[in-house]
Amino acid sequence: MSEGEARALEDLLFDLRELVEQARTMPMSASVLVNRDETLSIVEDAIGSFPEELRRARWLLKERDEFLATAQRDADALVEAARTQAERMVERTEIVREARRTAEQTVADADADARRLRHEAEDFIDARLEAFEETLTRTLESVRRGRARLQVDPDRPESADADADEAGGPERGFFDQDEG
Repeated sequence: MSEGEARALEDLLFDLRELVEQARTMPMSASVLVNRDETLSIVEDAIGSFPEELRRARWLLKERDEFLATAQRDADALVEAARTQAERMVERTEIVREARRTAEQTVADADADARRLRHEAEDFIDARLEAFEETLTRTLESVRRGRARLQVDPDRPESADADADEAGGPERGFFDQDEG
């Protein structure tokens, strides 16, 4: 995920946070009323800004499944062809043995190739999903910090919140790494 894509996703999440922060509260509740269309639009934009690696990982999974299915069909066809041929040559024992050996070797080779490709695809996908998981973890932590800021402390008067904000206390906002 490029820095620009990460910034765009972060901006969308900040927009979502702002929408929730500015939403009207329900009487006698911590719940708020938000505009469904506006919220869904921001969420859709955030989903749309997921990294290209995730789309490629999904494509690789599909390709892997198609390859495995094709390899299995080919292997089944080879086994069936070998079986048919062997039945026709029952009286020639040596030819039948050789055909079985070749068919078994072909199936074993196809299985080995399929396993190798599956492991390579899984390793690649695992690496991409690990990177995506790290991004999601950072995003989740940011969301949790935002939600923690929204929690209301019933024992603390509202004027204390305003005083803490004006004094630059820990509730004053998110850390911006671009600011000195």
